Amino acid sequence: MSVLENWEQWKNFLGDRLDQAQQQGMSQEVIDQMAHQVGDYLAKQVDPKNEQERVLSDLWSVASEEEQQALARVMVKLVENNSTH
Repeated sequence: MSVLENWEQWKNFLGDRLDQAQQQGMSQEVIDQMAHQVGDYLAKQVDPKNEQERVLSDLWSVASEEEQQALARVMVKLVENNSTH
């Protein structure tokens, strides 16, 4: 099963990557930029595997660049707040 197929696994995966980035000393600005790049890639290249990803994909597709950056920051906050580490 792909990590993208289960929402909780996806959030945990993102949380692990976020922890690694923070441990390596990446700034919040760099993390936010990387989150935006990942979101853009997923929206363009990956078919959503569950309802939550479909909602994010739909929102991303109608959002302006600024709104996409805000969505990426919100996803970072989501995994920070749900982190079990």
